[in-house]
Amino acid sequence: MKKLLITLLCWAAASASQAQNAPQMDLPRVKLSAGMYLIDTQVASTPEQREIGLMFRQQMPQNEGMLFVFGSPAEQCFWMKNTLLPLTAAFVADDGSIVNLEDMKPQTTDSHCSKKPVRYVLEMNQGWFVKKGIKAGTKLGGEPFAK
Repeated sequence: MKKLLITLLCWAAASASQAQNAPQMDLPRVKLSAGMYLIDTQVASTPEQREIGLMFRQQMPQNEGMLFVFGSPAEQCFWMKNTLLPLTAAFVADDGSIVNLEDMKPQTTDSHCSKKPVRYVLEMNQGWFVKKGIKAGTKLGGEPFAK
Protein backbone atom coordinates (compact mmCIF):
# COMPACT_ATOMS: atom_id res chain seq x y z
CA MET A 1 0.00 0.00 0.00
CA LYS A 2 2.85 2.39 0.89
CA LYS A 3 4.58 1.68 -2.46
CA LEU A 4 1.33 2.36 -4.31
CA LEU A 5 0.88 5.68 -2.50
CA ILE A 6 4.48 6.74 -3.26
CA THR A 7 4.05 5.74 -6.91
CA LEU A 8 0.81 7.74 -7.18
CA LEU A 9 2.41 10.80 -5.56
CA CYS A 10 5.40 10.62 -7.94
CA TRP A 11 3.06 10.27 -10.94
CA ALA A 12 0.97 13.26 -9.79
CA ALA A 13 4.10 15.40 -9.32
CA ALA A 14 5.43 14.42 -12.77
CA SER A 15 2.05 15.15 -14.38
CA ALA A 16 1.85 18.58 -12.73
CA SER A 17 5.39 19.39 -13.85
CA GLN A 18 4.62 18.28 -17.39
CA ALA A 19 1.42 20.40 -17.44
CA GLN A 20 3.43 23.44 -16.37
CA ASN A 21 5.72 22.90 -19.37
CA ALA A 22 2.86 22.51 -21.84
CA PRO A 23 2.15 25.18 -24.46
CA GLN A 24 -1.07 27.12 -24.08
CA MET A 25 -3.19 26.32 -27.10
CA ASP A 26 -6.70 27.22 -25.95
CA LEU A 27 -6.56 31.01 -25.67
CA PRO A 28 -9.25 33.19 -27.26
CA ARG A 29 -8.56 34.08 -30.90
CA VAL A 30 -8.95 37.24 -32.95
CA LYS A 31 -8.31 37.92 -36.64
CA LEU A 32 -5.94 40.78 -37.50
CA SER A 33 -4.89 42.19 -40.83
CA ALA A 34 -1.61 43.64 -42.06
CA GLY A 35 -2.36 45.10 -45.47
CA MET A 36 -3.76 42.22 -47.52
CA TYR A 37 -2.49 39.57 -45.09
CA LEU A 38 -4.71 37.96 -42.46
CA ILE A 39 -3.29 36.84 -39.13
CA ASP A 40 -4.99 34.35 -36.82
CA THR A 41 -3.89 35.33 -33.31
CA GLN A 42 -4.24 33.82 -29.90
CA VAL A 43 -4.85 36.57 -27.35
CA ALA A 44 -2.85 36.59 -24.11
CA SER A 45 -4.54 39.19 -21.90
CA THR A 46 -4.07 38.03 -18.31
CA PRO A 47 -0.75 38.19 -16.44
CA GLU A 48 -0.56 34.38 -16.40
CA GLN A 49 -1.29 34.07 -20.13
CA ARG A 50 1.26 36.77 -20.98
CA GLU A 51 3.89 35.14 -18.75
CA ILE A 52 3.61 31.80 -20.59
CA GLY A 53 3.11 33.32 -24.05
CA LEU A 54 4.49 31.03 -26.75
CA MET A 55 6.72 29.05 -24.37
CA PHE A 56 7.08 25.33 -25.11
CA ARG A 57 5.53 25.58 -28.62
CA GLN A 58 7.40 23.39 -31.08
CA GLN A 59 5.76 24.87 -34.17
CA MET A 60 3.36 27.58 -35.24
CA PRO A 61 1.56 27.96 -38.59
CA GLN A 62 2.93 30.78 -40.78
CA ASN A 63 -0.11 33.07 -40.56
CA GLU A 64 -0.64 32.53 -36.85
CA GLY A 65 0.71 34.58 -33.96
CA MET A 66 0.07 35.67 -30.41
CA LEU A 67 -1.22 39.09 -29.44
CA PHE A 68 -0.26 40.24 -25.95
CA VAL A 69 -2.70 42.81 -24.57
CA PHE A 70 -1.83 45.08 -21.64
CA GLY A 71 -4.16 47.34 -19.62
CA SER A 72 -2.49 50.58 -20.62
CA PRO A 73 0.41 51.74 -22.78
CA ALA A 74 3.85 51.26 -21.21
CA GLU A 75 7.33 50.26 -22.28
CA GLN A 76 7.03 46.52 -22.91
CA CYS A 77 10.03 44.18 -22.83
CA PHE A 78 10.04 40.54 -23.88
CA TRP A 79 12.49 37.66 -23.62
CA MET A 80 12.56 34.10 -24.93
CA LYS A 81 13.01 31.92 -21.84
CA ASN A 82 11.58 28.44 -22.58
CA THR A 83 10.54 29.58 -26.07
CA LEU A 84 11.69 27.16 -28.73
CA LEU A 85 10.74 29.08 -31.90
CA PRO A 86 12.61 32.06 -33.37
CA LEU A 87 10.12 34.93 -33.22
CA THR A 88 9.74 38.58 -34.16
CA ALA A 89 7.90 40.89 -31.76
CA ALA A 90 5.94 43.78 -33.25
CA PHE A 91 5.36 46.46 -30.63
CA VAL A 92 2.03 48.04 -31.54
CA ALA A 93 0.41 51.36 -30.54
CA ASP A 94 -3.29 51.78 -29.69
CA ASP A 95 -4.14 52.78 -33.27
CA GLY A 96 -2.57 49.56 -34.65
CA SER A 97 0.64 51.12 -35.99
CA ILE A 98 3.80 49.11 -35.49
CA VAL A 99 6.27 51.12 -33.40
CA ASN A 100 9.22 48.74 -33.85
CA LEU A 101 10.06 45.14 -34.70
CA GLU A 102 12.54 43.00 -32.76
CA ASP A 103 13.90 39.59 -33.84
CA MET A 104 14.33 37.26 -30.87
CA LYS A 105 16.46 34.13 -30.58
CA PRO A 106 14.99 31.01 -28.93
CA GLN A 107 15.74 30.22 -25.29
CA THR A 108 17.53 33.47 -24.48
CA THR A 109 16.94 36.01 -21.73
CA ASP A 110 17.97 39.08 -23.74
CA SER A 111 15.45 41.92 -23.36
CA HIS A 112 13.66 43.17 -26.48
CA CYS A 113 11.76 46.39 -25.72
CA SER A 114 9.35 48.79 -27.33
CA LYS A 115 10.83 52.14 -28.40
CA LYS A 116 7.84 53.94 -26.86
CA PRO A 117 4.88 52.97 -24.66
CA VAL A 118 2.57 50.41 -26.31
CA ARG A 119 -0.47 48.40 -25.24
CA TYR A 120 0.00 45.51 -27.70
CA VAL A 121 2.76 43.15 -28.77
CA LEU A 122 2.28 40.73 -31.68
CA GLU A 123 4.66 37.78 -31.88
CA MET A 124 5.02 35.99 -35.22
CA ASN A 125 7.44 33.45 -36.66
CA GLN A 126 10.74 35.18 -37.37
CA GLY A 127 10.89 36.33 -40.97
CA TRP A 128 7.12 36.68 -41.43
CA PHE A 129 7.12 40.51 -41.29
CA VAL A 130 10.15 40.80 -43.63
CA LYS A 131 8.66 38.39 -46.19
CA LYS A 132 5.44 40.41 -46.26
CA GLY A 133 7.21 43.80 -46.44
CA ILE A 134 5.73 44.87 -43.12
CA LYS A 135 7.82 47.28 -41.05
CA ALA A 136 7.60 50.02 -38.43
CA GLY A 137 4.81 52.42 -39.32
CA THR A 138 2.59 49.75 -40.91
CA LYS A 139 -0.92 49.78 -39.42
CA LEU A 140 -2.55 46.56 -38.32
CA GLY A 141 -6.31 46.20 -38.49
CA GLY A 142 -8.71 44.21 -36.39
CA GLU A 143 -10.92 44.27 -33.36
CA PRO A 144 -8.52 45.49 -30.66
CA PHE A 145 -7.25 48.61 -32.42
CA ALA A 146 -8.91 52.02 -32.15
CA LYS A 147 -10.57 53.26 -35.29
